[in-house]
Amino acid sequence: MSDLFQSNAARSDDDYSAKDIEVLEGLEPVRRRPGMYIGGTDERAMHHLVAEVLDNSMDEAVAGFASRIEIDLNADMTVTIRDNGRGIPVDPHPKFKDKSALEVILSTLHAGGKFSDKVYSTSGGLHGVGISVVNALSDVMEVEVARDKQLYVQRFSRGITQGPLESKGPVQNRRGTTVRFHPDEEIFGKARFRPAQLYRLARSKAYLFKGVEIRWSCDTALIGEGDGTPTAATLHYPGGLADFLNSTLGDRVLIGEAFAGDKEEGATRERVEWAVTWPDDRDDGFMNAYCNTIPTPSGGTHEAGLRTALLRGIRAYAEMVGGQKKAAQITAEDVMGGACIMLSVFVRDPQFQGQTKERLVSAHASKLVEQAVKDRFDHWLSASPEISNQLLERITERADDRQRRRQQKEVSRKTATRKLRLPGKLADCSKSEQESTEIFLVEGDSAGGSAKQARNRATQAILPLRGKILNVASASTEKLRGNQELSDISLALGCGTGDRYDEDQLRYGKVIIMTDADVDGAHIASLLMTYFFREMPKLVEQGHLYLALPPLYRLTQGTKSVYARDDAHREELIRTEMTGRAKIEVSRFKGLGEMPPKQLKETTMDPEKRILLRVAVPPALKGLDPESEDAEARRALEQTVETLMGRKPELRFQFIQENAKFVTDIDV
Repeated sequence: MSDLFQSNAARSDDDYSAKDIEVLEGLEPVRRRPGMYIGGTDERAMHHLVAEVLDNSMDEAVAGFASRIEIDLNADMTVTIRDNGRGIPVDPHPKFKDKSALEVILSTLHAGGKFSDKVYSTSGGLHGVGISVVNALSDVMEVEVARDKQLYVQRFSRGITQGPLESKGPVQNRRGTTVRFHPDEEIFGKARFRPAQLYRLARSKAYLFKGVEIRWSCDTALIGEGDGTPTAATLHYPGGLADFLNSTLGDRVLIGEAFAGDKEEGATRERVEWAVTWPDDRDDGFMNAYCNTIPTPSGGTHEAGLRTALLRGIRAYAEMVGGQKKAAQITAEDVMGGACIMLSVFVRDPQFQGQTKERLVSAHASKLVEQAVKDRFDHWLSASPEISNQLLERITERADDRQRRRQQKEVSRKTATRKLRLPGKLADCSKSEQESTEIFLVEGDSAGGSAKQARNRATQAILPLRGKILNVASASTEKLRGNQELSDISLALGCGTGDRYDEDQLRYGKVIIMTDADVDGAHIASLLMTYFFREMPKLVEQGHLYLALPPLYRLTQGTKSVYARDDAHREELIRTEMTGRAKIEVSRFKGLGEMPPKQLKETTMDPEKRILLRVAVPPALKGLDPESEDAEARRALEQTVETLMGRKPELRFQFIQENAKFVTDIDV
């Protein structure tokens, strides 16, 4: 090994000398390693070239010197970007006296007017490499500058000047910079610009700075059928980010109006603009954040400031209306989850991770955003208590769901290596196959005792429940977690709840709710159905949930006995089954516990004689795409459950008022 090392070392000494040291001049480093500057050489990186040039024009607009930007995409992949700003300086550069400032900016890395705040108080171009990188990676670039009523033109190819700066003479009513470039196929191969992507880029810039008008145009040959991208459009949004949310969300159901606003620091001219809304129809939000009109898909300190402001605002409001305990359980994840958020900051000397600027790391941006948003959010919450209470309820539900998932995960981890644990009151069946077994959820210990005697021990399990269970639609996670009855049901079924539901772990093919045939029994059945619909919706969708139909009356005439489910059924049986003149004896069961086991088996539990009602979700509402038309029906079903069983009694009162006219028979 040592001989080999010495041999390699000797060979290195002979071959490695000063002639191997390369000095890359001008823009050659960019062409050698384009990935260092634009993240690669694929289609995504090629689109980054447009963003770099557009950002320069946007900086002119943000600084107050440009009001209009034009973007044109030609069929040959040439892009032209024009603004009516001040125009790139064309006078000789003091350090390079034989070159104009324009040529220095276009052909030298780290040259520009954005390193200090003398020219731009805030800007997106920061490193002085943006437009020079575009120049280096374009086989054709032409720059026109209209400045001081004179027109100047200079051409470049692959970063190399193709001639001196030319004066084209006087121009009237024109000023600003025009950059026309074509990406070099030696670098990007067959990659092509996508009109839809560039149009979205232009539109986002217009939303981000409401004072600018962006004119978009594209060759019709580039627009595919059904693409939806216009060939020409004028983009101007006086409402800024709020306009974007309104346009994007359309007619979706929202919790009140969007929380939107902006604030500018007078001394530094740094600015924050935001628009936040919480949809109430489905849980699919987004967060788009920008710094100096540059998108930051990886987030950063400005996002952290917004999260802190919203979290502190909601917690303070929760403490005011619901107590400290409710506030303490809320996290930023609960507040931000499902929300639709637009955030834009304009800061001096921002610090990003890398030239592609995907994450803002400027420490002071967090405090800037938090201070701008917090007070405004407090006022917004106080101004509309009804909307704020609705928002708080939604956020609290998310907190409850998060804690429930965490508890399920912990329980799963703790019991993974233990034997199956079953509730003490459960009288299990001897068979273990899901298809041939069933469990009865029975109201009370007395009824449970009768059911245990009436059951088929091989296939029927009995779990007695103590009276009315918790209403999961209005209970907190803490109460749900501490409820013994619901815990027993979950343990007995073995399939888990919520996102952790596992069909293969379900221990019984039928889950049968068996309660007394009276109003109290119907209420208990409703509570249990709500529990399964909320906590185990897939169990309902897969057709495992049933309602038993025990009789309320026994009718006897001589030696003949029949059973009636309710008053209407009793009258029907008297007309159709009770013949002759013998006296008809009618006995009313006080409850399942008062029914002899033999009668309970005969009327309610024997698969050969009983009647079961399957609790089902309409087939069209199972496994829906959230965007489908049937999703509206599913949401309507969920809203009905929330109305009848949820936390707001005023919704039930309204339901009763609206539906009272349909009641035709009331027992007094």
